Amino acid sequence: MADYVISSCSTADLTVEQFKEKNINYLCFNYYLDGKEYPDDMGQTMSFKDFYDAMKNGAETKTSQINVETYYNYFKSVLEQGKDVFHISFSSGLSGSYNSARLAIEDLKAEFPERKIYLVDSLAASSGLGLFIDKIAELRDSGMSIDELYTWAEKNKKRVHHWFFATDLTFFVKGGRVSKVAGWFGTVLKICPLLNVDLNGKLIAREKVRGKSNVIKRIVDKMQENADGGLDYNDRCYICNSDCMEDAEAVKSLIEERFHNLKGKVRIYSIGTTIGSHTGPGTVAIFFFGKERKD
Repeated sequence: MADYVISSCSTADLTVEQFKEKNINYLCFNYYLDGKEYPDDMGQTMSFKDFYDAMKNGAETKTSQINVETYYNYFKSVLEQGKDVFHISFSSGLSGSYNSARLAIEDLKAEFPERKIYLVDSLAASSGLGLFIDKIAELRDSGMSIDELYTWAEKNKKRVHHWFFATDLTFFVKGGRVSKVAGWFGTVLKICPLLNVDLNGKLIAREKVRGKSNVIKRIVDKMQENADGGLDYNDRCYICNSDCMEDAEAVKSLIEERFHNLKGKVRIYSIGTTIGSHTGPGTVAIFFFGKERKD
């Protein structure tokens, strides 16, 4: 049994059951819906359907990152049990939570000099972070030490690919990520932006694709271009979606049609309330291991 605890946060967009099954601890981000605060607890307090329905009906959303004090108390509770800590954070390119965790750890290292505390900036988000921590848990279970695991994580974190498309630009416009004019033309012309997470962990628009069927094909093309071994890819692939399961299923079918050596079936998850507060409904993402991300 490993003498260290692996932890991450709810923005990994897995399920509570999967966190428990993999023996991964987690902290919840928080969000506000029409001014009321809720935990981003993977659909337990509020179902994903209710959340996205509220957004469609005009509810205002705002997100809140985990602060230094919360991280401090959380890590301290593990260290006081005589365990070391291995924490994988949400991308620093998308949230200040990594820096909050770093500041908490600086204080705790002085209090617990005999313990090891590792912090990895995943440069990942949503089920891409989930895919990464799943792999880390597998390596822990194979007998890898905390030091070896840290070396592996830092070497391989940029190999986690994230590709997204959006069929509804309403909330991208609302959040200022797309101009009102571009959003209007995009809607009229049925433009679906194709985005990915770059080597700095930031979300970047890469292509404008006209029509849903075309962008579904194009996102799978990106997997074929970038996955380890191309069509011979033999690791896991995760998909997540924000209240557009039919689109996610179409992407899954095309992936499984093309890639015959996948490690298990493609798994579909829901985009959680933290990330969903910014994307709104209508977003699909795929995640897989591949060549190191570069600009």
